[in-house]
Amino acid sequence: MPPEDRIRSSYTGWTREHWVAVADRMLNALEPHWSPSGARIDLPGPPSRNGVVSDGLEGFARTFMLAGFRVAGEHGADPGGLLERYARGLAAGTDPASPEAWPRPDELGQAKVEAASIALVLQMTRPWLWDRLDDVVRERVAAWLGTVVGQVYPPINWVWFRIVVESFLREAGGPWSAEDIEQDLAVHQSLRRADGWLSDGQERSYDHYTGWALHTYPLLWTHLFDVTGSLCSQELRDQWSADLARYLEDAAILVGADGSPLMQGRSLAYRFAAAAPFWVGALTGTGGQEPGLVRRVASGMLRHFVDHGAVEPDGLLRLGWYGEWPAIRQSYSGPGSPYWAAKGMLGLAVPADHPLWTDTECPLPVEKGDTAHVIKAPGWLVSARHDTGVVTVVNHGTDHALPGDTRSDAPMYARLAYSTATMPPLVCTQPVDNSVGLLDENGLLSHRAGFRTLFLRELPGGVLAGASCGTVRWVDTSADDSPDHGSGRTGPVRLGPSVLVASVIRDGVEIRLARVDGETPSPLRLSGWSVTGDRRPDTEVEAGPWIAVNGVTLRSGLCGLHGFDHAGVDNHADASPLGAFAATPWLATAASVLPGHVLVAAVWLDRGGARPAIPVVAVERDVISLRWSDGLHTQVTLPNP
Repeated sequence: MPPEDRIRSSYTGWTREHWVAVADRMLNALEPHWSPSGARIDLPGPPSRNGVVSDGLEGFARTFMLAGFRVAGEHGADPGGLLERYARGLAAGTDPASPEAWPRPDELGQAKVEAASIALVLQMTRPWLWDRLDDVVRERVAAWLGTVVGQVYPPINWVWFRIVVESFLREAGGPWSAEDIEQDLAVHQSLRRADGWLSDGQERSYDHYTGWALHTYPLLWTHLFDVTGSLCSQELRDQWSADLARYLEDAAILVGADGSPLMQGRSLAYRFAAAAPFWVGALTGTGGQEPGLVRRVASGMLRHFVDHGAVEPDGLLRLGWYGEWPAIRQSYSGPGSPYWAAKGMLGLAVPADHPLWTDTECPLPVEKGDTAHVIKAPGWLVSARHDTGVVTVVNHGTDHALPGDTRSDAPMYARLAYSTATMPPLVCTQPVDNSVGLLDENGLLSHRAGFRTLFLRELPGGVLAGASCGTVRWVDTSADDSPDHGSGRTGPVRLGPSVLVASVIRDGVEIRLARVDGETPSPLRLSGWSVTGDRRPDTEVEAGPWIAVNGVTLRSGLCGLHGFDHAGVDNHADASPLGAFAATPWLATAASVLPGHVLVAAVWLDRGGARPAIPVVAVERDVISLRWSDGLHTQVTLPNP
């Protein structure tokens, strides 16, 4: 790696030369994995449900993005002969007579995804690749891409894959359909939510797809293709620009001081692809952020993953978060899937003399001070702590479901809280961490997906408040072997009563309230943050009940303030990519909970040391009064059942 530059990049030390070094290392590492004719890159790892041929196409298409960004940023200079290598693959993959022929988009759904990456890079590198291909090869590529026309695409981020492909074909003289693009743009519009956010489908599906897909493609499309004024009105482009700028305000808050993005949602093996919307905003002049902040975010993310071993010693990305950890994968994930991380390296397409690379880095919001913020669309109460550098979100709006859904909780969507430094134990079928649930006679915890958001508020004194409620249930998912797309699982359901959960947060301490609105024979259990270590984390226990567990760098604490009788810790081995052992503190009642009775606990995540200042809490029916250590008084009224 080049030497660090702590003058221009005082926070990360990284320059464009570091990005080039990482990209070249990743691209050079592909050498042993090219198929003989170059149409596939067959990477090591468990195959996806689509099979090894599809996985090889995925390896080709997604690494092609990184190669295209690398060449575009050098104005076509290609000292490594990257484009020549990929040109051979294009010729073989689109030749029906080739033993390495790709499955067509009208034959295999995954090919629809990979076709978009290929078309995007062909447009971006057009003078140096497409225009130099033989006419026969161009015709075959256009015919292969052209099979997307008229196909059915799921009404999620996938609609952009068809838009990109058909827009390239439109300019390359191939088949395309104005009706397809019009329909797909209408789907995108239906996904718009408050404050620039987008949901990846009609469910409450808020995750990194909002950024690395739904905000990345629209403005990149208008930037690379001649569509503004024809396929896309200027008014629509302006709307997208405003949406992206507003979204990026929130997205910047959700980055930890160590560069980690929020560990929430599916497809986390794409890692630093979360930087993509920041690059798009800067590249297209629509993000409204200083170039130094964009580079601080993006370099922080890339360096975070590189420093934690995401680029393996052999130069490959494998399915995991840092190093290889297959349990993080969805069933559609194959060995080539992690290379969608290349989207987060879009900045390499920007020349070295651009302000994105020459301006001085700016601090992240969490590096400027504490932040307390409500993000309305996903229903998140965001607390960014300057002293720890950790960003947490308390979740009262996202579950990858709809109100009234009866599936089990999706662990990366339906938990009560997520952060930039913790991850739910992913090998557990029960909602272990950050949950409020009822225990049945077998000790099984209830699920909460399908809840209703009741309120989200920013109150005086930097206080945040939110609440949600819904009918809890126990779900037997043992027979559900359907493909995993990140949603909860289905099976026979036993319904319980409605449970209300509310949160009041200040200075990183959450006062978590629970009320059961109905008869139940079940005790209630409330759990905190899961922390990890290379050995079983130490436990601190005091009367109260008060309990905390100490991970490698973080402490997860709980203090029962009203109604709890017991405290304990759940320990799991090999349950997290962050450490060999995961530990989660919990509180529980000894007996069943009376209807309307409000239980109260303090929940926190910190670096250890003294116990945080916990407010004095008074409960009078549904009125909750909190007196903070500096004298501030907060009052919250819980909605009637």
